[in-house]
Amino acid sequence: MSNGVVLSVSQLNRYVKSIIEQDMNLQTVFVQGEISNFTNHYKTGHYYMTIKDEYSSIKAVMFKTANMRLKFMPENSMNVIIRGRVSVFERDGQYQLYIDDMQPDGTGSFSLAFEQLKNKLAKEGLFDADKKKPIPAYPARVGVVTSPTGAAIRDIINVISRRFPMTELVLCPVAVQGDYAAPQIKAAIELFNAEKAADVLIVGRGGGSVEELWAFNEEMVARAVAASEIPVISAVGHETDFTICDFAADLRAPTPSAAAELAVPDSFQQREMFYGAIRRMNSAIADRLGSERAVLELHKATLKRLSPQNYIDNLRVRCDRAAMEMDSVVRHEMTVKSKKLSELCAKLDAMSPLKILARGYSVASKEGRIISDINSVAEGDKINVRVSGGEMECEVTGVSVK
Repeated sequence: MSNGVVLSVSQLNRYVKSIIEQDMNLQTVFVQGEISNFTNHYKTGHYYMTIKDEYSSIKAVMFKTANMRLKFMPENSMNVIIRGRVSVFERDGQYQLYIDDMQPDGTGSFSLAFEQLKNKLAKEGLFDADKKKPIPAYPARVGVVTSPTGAAIRDIINVISRRFPMTELVLCPVAVQGDYAAPQIKAAIELFNAEKAADVLIVGRGGGSVEELWAFNEEMVARAVAASEIPVISAVGHETDFTICDFAADLRAPTPSAAAELAVPDSFQQREMFYGAIRRMNSAIADRLGSERAVLELHKATLKRLSPQNYIDNLRVRCDRAAMEMDSVVRHEMTVKSKKLSELCAKLDAMSPLKILARGYSVASKEGRIISDINSVAEGDKINVRVSGGEMECEVTGVSVK
């Protein structure tokens, strides 16, 4: 460009842009700085920001085609390392960074994305304990959302068939890593709910790197798990691996095998518990019957002691004893009286006039009265004379007084 040529603003900006774009050192640059004035343009999906350090700043843009690959959301005051190129925005005559990739400075992008999404969903209450649904004790059907060819499904099948073989296992095969994994996992969870095809869901896969497990850190998967009406057990990776899916699920299992153990009871253990309960019940019934029988015997003894029949029997015994005592007294009195009567009879018999008559004496009576005085009769009286063996009627022919 020679001196003295008059250029338009557009021409000047275009010329400067061509110079900058011809400099290969500016086509791929790595810049470290702090984000400020960050704007997520909701219509275009482009990110606009300023990258600054302690002394300078530069405008930057990250188009949607590039920022779709980010695992985290840029924020103001975040320190980042940027890979991009330098060019000029002709309309404003402003040179700026066109960002192709961005990484957090000091913290991995996966770690940052994990923490950002975790904090976001936690603030929404997606992980609240009161929203967790209980796992059914005896599920008839266990749904599994995982790869059909991985070790996870084999472990789950082995554990469930051993612990609770009467449970039906329903598998919805999905990709568990890669770009298509998260949408498939989300769709599988929603399909299980729409068809009510299981009583509990196991969602997960075996272990792997952070990148391989990342599908279970996607927001769409976390929201599908949290919205599921069927209780969800998350079983992603190994015991030390944690994913967003674990926090959203109703229960976290450290491994797929552990998830299967949590999903179904141990039939052998349940059988032993059942038989143990029967034994305890029989023992309790026997103890209760023994106790109640003892109480019944006590009541029977009390009733027997307080029974009117006992009272009557006691009175009867007392009456019998009194009768026996009375009989004994009467017999004694009769014996005494009989003896005395005999003695009196003997005396009477000894004094009986009949005895006197038998010895040759006689008894004279006049008009039924015994003649005891000679003066009570006179000559010519009719008298009766009683002798031994009979009685005579006599007439007094004479009376003499001696």
